[in-house]
This record gives sequence, C-alpha cells and structure tokens, in this order.
Amino acid sequence: MAYPRTLRALESPTYRRYYIGQAVSMIGTWVQSVALMWLAYKLTGSTLFTGLVGFVNSAPYLVISPIAGVVGDRLPRRKILLTVLALLMVQATTLAILTGLHLITPFSLATLALFAGICNAFETPTRQSFYVQLLERKEDLPNAIALNSILMNGSRLVGPSLGGLIIATIGETACFAINAFSYLAVLAALMNVRVVHKKPPRAATHPLADLAEGWRYAMGLLVVRRMLITLAAVSLAISPYTTLMPAIAVQTFGKGAELVGLFIGAVGLGAVISAVSLARRTTIRGLGKYIGIAAMCAGIGAIGFSFSRSVWASTLLMMLAGFGMFMTGATINTIIQSVVDEDKRSRVMAYFTMFFIGSAPIGHFAAGTLAEHIGAPRTFLVGGCIAFVAGLLFTLQLRTFRQHLRPLYVSRGIIPASETGAPTQ
Repeated sequence: MAYPRTLRALESPTYRRYYIGQAVSMIGTWVQSVALMWLAYKLTGSTLFTGLVGFVNSAPYLVISPIAGVVGDRLPRRKILLTVLALLMVQATTLAILTGLHLITPFSLATLALFAGICNAFETPTRQSFYVQLLERKEDLPNAIALNSILMNGSRLVGPSLGGLIIATIGETACFAINAFSYLAVLAALMNVRVVHKKPPRAATHPLADLAEGWRYAMGLLVVRRMLITLAAVSLAISPYTTLMPAIAVQTFGKGAELVGLFIGAVGLGAVISAVSLARRTTIRGLGKYIGIAAMCAGIGAIGFSFSRSVWASTLLMMLAGFGMFMTGATINTIIQSVVDEDKRSRVMAYFTMFFIGSAPIGHFAAGTLAEHIGAPRTFLVGGCIAFVAGLLFTLQLRTFRQHLRPLYVSRGIIPASETGAPTQ
C-alpha cells in the first residue's frame, strides 16, 4: 500500500505497528496528565503545590536522562521500553485505586508523580532513539521524526480535551484507569516488532566514560549546543502552562476542568499543525531559520494569553504558543537526529530530553511560586518574554549557526560537498 508523502515512513510495517501502539498509549498518558494536575489543585487549592507536582513529575529528566542515554546505547532499547512501560502501567493503576477509594493525599500524589517521572526519564530518550531502528528505509528518518512529533502532539491535543470531559462527567479515577489500560497497546506492539537496524557493536567501556563522551560530543558541536540552549529557554518559559492552567480557568474565567482541557488541547492543536508542516517537507535543508522564528511565536502567544480575557482569543493564543514551542522542539529534534553518530544517538537524545523536558520542572516550580505572588496571567507574560528573547538571540546568530551546520550536512550526504554559498541550512 502506497502512503501519502506526509505519511511515507508508515510504509514500514514494523514502524507502523509500533506507531499505532504508541498512539493509544500517549493519548492515555495525556488523559492522566490533565487529571493529575487538576487533582493536585483540587486537593490543595494551591498553584504552589500544583507547580511542585509538575516539578517532581519532570525533575528526574534533569538527573536521570543522561544515565538513560548511556543505558540506551549499551542495552537493547526494546527491553528497556518494555520494562519502564510496565512500571508506568502499575503507577497508573495505583493512582486509580487510591483515588477511587478516596485514599489519595497530596503526599501520595506527589510520590506517584515522582515515580512516573523516574520511569519517563528512561522511556523518553530510549523511545526517541529506538524508532529509528524500525525504519526499513533510512531516508525516511526525517519523515519518521515528523510523524513522531505528530503523534506526541496529536495526543497532546486529544488527550487533555478528553481528560477534561472525563473529569467533568465521571471523575479523575476514570482518567487514571484509562491510562493504565492504554499501556497494553504499546506493550503488545513492542513484543511483536522486529528491529530492522541493529545498533553498531561497541567496545567495552566504563559507564562514566560513556557519560562523559556523550556530553563532550553534544556540547562540542556548536550547532547542537546552541540549539539545546535555545530549546531549554523556550521549554522553561512556556511549558508551565499545564501548572498554571487550573488557576487561569478558575480565577480568571470562573470555569472548571473542561476549560483546562480546552486550553491545553489548543496547545496540542498548535503543536500538531507544526508537526504536519514538518512532515510535508521532503528535505531538512532550510530548517535552521525556523528555530528562532518558532521560539518568538511561542513568546508572542504566551504574552497575548496573559492579557486575554476572551475564551476563544485565549484558545487561539495558546495554539500559537503550542505551535511555536513544539516547532522549536521538533525542528531541533529533526536536525540533531539527522547529523548525530548512531553509536551516540541515545546519549545525545538524552541531552535533548534533558534540555527540553528536564528544564520544564524548573519552569513548573518557578511559575507556580511566581504565580502565588503576581498571579498566573502575569507569570505567562514573564515566560512569553523569555521565549521571545531566546528566539531573537538565535536569529541574530543564525549566520554562524549555518556555517557550522553545513559541514555536518555534507558529511551525512544531505548537501553535496561541492555546494557552498547559499545559506540553505
């Protein structure tokens, strides 16, 4: 069966089977995510505690992701994913039982959020580097990266909206139960996929040496270093929207969980639009210039949202913020995955995860604390300004970025060695 150009990576049966399983699981994950934040706010009425839950749920990425990268380059990635996804299913089941029996407390909620964060710190970089091994045609890698972004952000669109409706009609327990069942789909897919591309053999080395080598490799490349710093700034500034949204819905609009789901879903819609636009591209050439533009779009969306008092205007502005933040992340992901050495892929993607998701807990905690003093809308304003400045600085340094990226593209055969001059990166 011939697939449209936008979906060409799905022609690989192994990748397609895994992709479908991940789609079901990720929707369940986002259904649980909105329920987790809503329950945190419901139990305490505090944006500070909501920010704390967001912090402990994401903080492990800062510490564990580099270790997960080393593990992913040394051990079979499929087995790692099977293990951590099974543990996440247990976590969701525990949440459903405690909430259903009215035994959930702020402490137990934060503890379970921390446990999920530890598991996800292993799962995310491993997943980011594993699906590349399932493609039958390596030239489909840029499309697979874009489709992976569509999957992550499409679930971000559907999951929170669905979660908001389920909370409003049935309750948080149902959200946690749905997520627990959703893991069965991806676990079944993983048990039946065939790894097409084996990892290259590696000489026996000490894990600490691997860790240091991964850091030197990632930070030693100017293009990777500059992209990761920009990514961290945008993520830190914009990602706390999930922490702040319950307070915005209740205090600014006088609404409940359904509005939280709408606004978070709008972020997902903007993210999907960004991912589809990337999937339609036939080459990664020319992507570099969109990093700064996307970061500035995210900032403008957050700044506008801070002043808006209209539900529909706020929805459109959150779409813009989501478009900008995830266009920044997906573009950087695409460029990094296209130029990185295969034997270091898990470690480099671990640093991508650390800078993208690992910076979020700092943002969650800082935003929750700041919102206690200046309010959630003004906190959005601060975050928007940070993202805009980060995008502007990247754009002002774009010429140097292109000069360092061109040799990497030449070495991967993306552009011919004879090509010089025009800034196509």
